[in-house]
Amino acid sequence: MSDTYIVLYDPRGLIEAELPLGRAPHEALVTAVLAWKNPDLAPRDYEQIALQLTGHARAVAADVRRHAAALPKNAGRGALAEVVLREADGRLSAPLEGTARCVQNRARLVRALYTRLDRLTEVLPATP
Repeated sequence: MSDTYIVLYDPRGLIEAELPLGRAPHEALVTAVLAWKNPDLAPRDYEQIALQLTGHARAVAADVRRHAAALPKNAGRGALAEVVLREADGRLSAPLEGTARCVQNRARLVRALYTRLDRLTEVLPATP
């Protein structure tokens, strides 16, 4: 492993916009985590899962933000997206804990963000 690090400067999020989200494996992880009844993992294992879900939640939130920004200012879907994004920002700013509860909360957040993303990207029927 190298001790050299490269800092990526991408203030407009162009690189992130081009990366695929890898939705299927993360949805499978969310499903598995939310199905837990009495997991007995080490705190560091919970932290690793929470980090994975946190990173993915940030990527999905960025995608939701991009789609919401492309909508007209008076679009109801955009307003709902803003509510979900404010909630996500608050939840993502909370420190990670090495607990099942923390991991499950991050999993619920990923699921909520994907739900909002799906609603933003669905094709609405044309109004006469």
